[in-house]
Amino acid sequence: MQEGGCLCGAVRYRVEGEPLSSGICHCETCRWAASAPSLPFAVFPADRFAITKGRPAEFHSSPRVTRSFCGLCGSPLTYDNADEPDTIDVMTCSLDSPDAFPPTHHVWVSERIAWDVGADGLPTHATSRQADGET
Repeated sequence: MQEGGCLCGAVRYRVEGEPLSSGICHCETCRWAASAPSLPFAVFPADRFAITKGRPAEFHSSPRVTRSFCGLCGSPLTYDNADEPDTIDVMTCSLDSPDAFPPTHHVWVSERIAWDVGADGLPTHATSRQADGET
């Protein structure tokens, strides 16, 4: 089991088990949500995720996507896609131990900022892994 939460501690959560995948997203929406060039995430079965303290605020960043964040300090916490109701993406750096789930790939590199040059050797996907035939 891993625990995580926001910067100010108002929202806490836990996830159980290993992630289904772990990556770094470079899409424009993630960059805006994080105010950063990319946003690392780990995907878990939704039934293995639980809020243990507080109540995160939510924002619908696109018609089928809900992002949660702390309403006090603004820390991004989760990404929930209605087209994938059995999973939830947890923002890796909101975990107490972000090193527990290192990324294995990059997604949406077609929207990567030009000066954000990747040099880690991980596989890249122009859009999503699913678009490239991976799960």
